[in-house]
Amino acid sequence: MWLQFAQEVFLTRIHKICIVGGTGFVGRHLAPRLARAGYNLRIPTRHAFRHRDLQVLPNLELIEADIHEERTLGSLFADCQAVINLVGILNERGHDGSGFRRVHVDLPRKIVDTCHAKGVHRLLHMSALGAEDTPETSFYLRTKAEGEKLVHLMAGDNLAVTSFRPSVIFGPGDSFLNRFAKLLRVVPGVFPLACAKARFQPVYVGDVANAFHFALEDQNSFGERLDLCGPRIYTLEELVHYTAGLIGVKRLIVPLPDWMSRLQASILEYFPGKPFSLDNYRSLQKDSICPEGVSTCPTALESIAPLYLGGEDWEDRLQRLREQARRT
Repeated sequence: MWLQFAQEVFLTRIHKICIVGGTGFVGRHLAPRLARAGYNLRIPTRHAFRHRDLQVLPNLELIEADIHEERTLGSLFADCQAVINLVGILNERGHDGSGFRRVHVDLPRKIVDTCHAKGVHRLLHMSALGAEDTPETSFYLRTKAEGEKLVHLMAGDNLAVTSFRPSVIFGPGDSFLNRFAKLLRVVPGVFPLACAKARFQPVYVGDVANAFHFALEDQNSFGERLDLCGPRIYTLEELVHYTAGLIGVKRLIVPLPDWMSRLQASILEYFPGKPFSLDNYRSLQKDSICPEGVSTCPTALESIAPLYLGGEDWEDRLQRLREQARRT
C-alpha cells in the first residue's frame, strides 16, 4: 500500500535532488542528465573551487560542505525530495577496514537517518557487484554489502530505496582503464600482472547514469537491488592487453601466480597512492560478473574506450564524430 501512496504523492513531486558524491566519476556523468531532465540539483563538495566547472549546468547548487557531519547533511537535504549516494573508495589510508567502514557504512546510516528527519522519500544508493559480508572477502566488498543491507533495512515505510551493483565502470575519466594505461606507459618491457584471470563485465558510465535516472521515479524499482553489467565478460589480462593496443605500446604482459600477486599487493600497499593493495587483491578473488553473465546494460567497451584511450587527439576525435553525424 505504501508503494502506491509513494508513487501517487511523493515521486510526482520530485524536483530537487541532493547528489552526495556528485563531483566524482559517476556523478559528473549523472548530473548533466538530471539537469537536462529539469531537476534542480544540490551537490556538496569539500573543495568547491576545484569543481566550479559543474556550475555551468542549469539549476545546480555547488555547496562546500563536509558530508560526514550530520548537521551538515540536514541542511543539504532540506527541501529535497530525493537523495543519491554515490560516495565510495577503492582504498583506505589505513589497513584495518575502518576507512571503508566510515565511507560505506557509517555515511549511508547518516544519510538514511537524515532522509527520515528531513522528509526525503526517495534514495538511490551506489553499491558494488559481488558485495558480500563474509570474513574471507575484502573490506571493500564487505562494507559495501553492509551499507547496502543497512539502507534497505532502515528505509521503513517512508523511504523508497533502490541500490545499484555495477561491475567495474569504464568511460572518460575512469580510474580503471586509465590507471592501466598510465602504468603501461611507464613500466618498460615486461608488465607483471597480478590476478590476471579475475573476470569482469565492464559497464559504461553512461549506462550507469541512465539506470539511476530511469529508476528515480520508477515505482517498480522500489526496494530493488539492481546489478549493472555490460554485454561481455573479460579477464583482467584481456583488458590490459586491449588497453596496451589502444595506447600503442608493446609490453610483455606476464600473469603472476597467486603467491606473487599477493606479494606484489603487500609491497605496493605501502607505495604512495596505493597503486595496488591487499584489499584490492582480496576483491579480485571474486569475479565481478552478473549471475550467469547476463547483460543489463548495452554499451560495448570497444565502442567507447578508443574515444578516450586511442592514439588520436581530442580534436581528431571530435572531427571524426562530426563527420559521422553529418553522414547520418
